Amino acid sequence: MRAVTRRGFGVVIGAGSLTAASSLGVRAAFAADSAAFDPLPYVHPELRPFVAPMAARTRGFVLTAESLPIIRKGSERMPSPSLAAAPAWTERMIPGPRGAPPVKIFVVNAGKSGSARPAILHMHGGGFVLGRARDELPDVLETAAALDCVVVTVDYRLAPETPFPGSLEDNYAGLKWLYANADELGVDVARIAVMGGSAGGGHAAMLAIAARDRGEVPLVYQALIYPMLDDRTGSTIQKPRQQGAVGWTPAANRFGWTSLLGVPAGSARLPKGSVPARLDDLRGLPPTFIGVGSIDLFVDEDIEYARRLIQAGVPVTLDVVPGAFHGFQMFGTPIGKRFKAAIIDALRAGLARKT
Repeated sequence: MRAVTRRGFGVVIGAGSLTAASSLGVRAAFAADSAAFDPLPYVHPELRPFVAPMAARTRGFVLTAESLPIIRKGSERMPSPSLAAAPAWTERMIPGPRGAPPVKIFVVNAGKSGSARPAILHMHGGGFVLGRARDELPDVLETAAALDCVVVTVDYRLAPETPFPGSLEDNYAGLKWLYANADELGVDVARIAVMGGSAGGGHAAMLAIAARDRGEVPLVYQALIYPMLDDRTGSTIQKPRQQGAVGWTPAANRFGWTSLLGVPAGSARLPKGSVPARLDDLRGLPPTFIGVGSIDLFVDEDIEYARRLIQAGVPVTLDVVPGAFHGFQMFGTPIGKRFKAAIIDALRAGLARKT
């Protein structure tokens, strides 16, 4: 069985190492929604070997305001992921939003090489409260190489220290920088997409909405990988036990959204533009790929968002993987490899057209 890497385990749990918390002596009570339940019958056979090790490494830990600093510290102590020699990447700081600090970005596969190439603005996962852009560089490098495109990934500020719209504005600063520097980067401004997984998928959806409304940067595509789209999931909207039993849980979801919004998840009044699923008008958004597992906590909200996009006239590719939990493609199984290939195929087709 393949070992659970920092990247694989981090995506499943929210890009933070809950296992590190045990070594630091922080123990929390079981979350009410993680009481004894056997999800194995619902899990795809290829993924079943990973369920017990994941449960053993996270048993007894919940994501709270008290545990968050410990989880972050433990994650920082883990070795950084190994990176391929190519394509080349650089780290740099760019101007942040007005009155905010500079934003760290990583620029992958940039430079003029024949005709201008497409580009992706990428955002990392982590439930809005965890994660770093560098931790997802291995995947970003793979994507850039597979599509021969430029990728800029943003190290946006995290909640709860920076509530909405801080992270959105960081990501928007990255998008505007990519657009403004397209010639230097070798980018075709008519072929820019946004992409992210989990919270990164939520950020990508928020950014696509902001880009549409502000009218400064046209987007040709958005790729949303099991995106975090609806604060009501696990708060005012309850899910079947098998959804979210493995990986990202309802309790974690409540904490992540509450941290971002600055009000309890599921509240009647929210900051404008903060929750894609609550947006009334989805017209004019770019063509979209949405991929999610059938036992992911986000499966219903992702299917519903795809349905509403289709109703709004937006072309959508929806891939629901039977028996797959949150972050399942990181474990190197055949079903995970097929999912990753589907993402690349969708992006290739999406980036082939122009705005």
